[in-house]
Amino acid sequence: MTSSAARLVVLVSGSGSNLQALLDATADPAYGAEVVAVGADRDGIAGLERAVAAGVPTFVTRVGDHPTRADWDAALTAQVAAYRPDLVVSAGFLKLVGARFLDAFGDRYVNTHNSLLPAFPGMNGPRDALAYGVKLAGATLFFVDAGVDTGPIVAQVAVPVEPDDDEASLTERIKQAERAQLVEYVGRLVRHGWSISHRKVTIG
Repeated sequence: MTSSAARLVVLVSGSGSNLQALLDATADPAYGAEVVAVGADRDGIAGLERAVAAGVPTFVTRVGDHPTRADWDAALTAQVAAYRPDLVVSAGFLKLVGARFLDAFGDRYVNTHNSLLPAFPGMNGPRDALAYGVKLAGATLFFVDAGVDTGPIVAQVAVPVEPDDDEASLTERIKQAERAQLVEYVGRLVRHGWSISHRKVTIG
């Protein structure tokens, strides 16, 4: 990687399939970014193994190791800050960060969600979409704020709901679209820059 490559810190809680997509993308210098660290909230997950296999430094900051959630948030903030990221990416990170983290990284911390926000926030986007009977589901990439899936939207991709879809089949198709969108727009953000004004995200 060249010294001009943007620095990404990626946070994971599970298998790390989105992380792997970013690692694959950053292998091409033209992408414009490198993953400089991968953080997790638990040990023994495949996401950390993927990072180690790629030669990327890792760290684990467990909530249970800290007296309060605020202490955990401060520790996570310090760990991430040590790698001087240009952009922090939640790639299946299942913990809500707090005020300290958002003060440090709120305008450069992106997350992806498996619905077309503001519809169906929370943990069960595809299930809720099916239950409501929508014809279009999808995924949203957004900058994280203090709410739950409420931050300024970077990009969205629609995924049609098929008549025979169940939660598993719809979730899998959304994951594929979500992963491609994450890679595309993280690349656009780091190559062209961005601004946020009145909830509107402008790239370039």
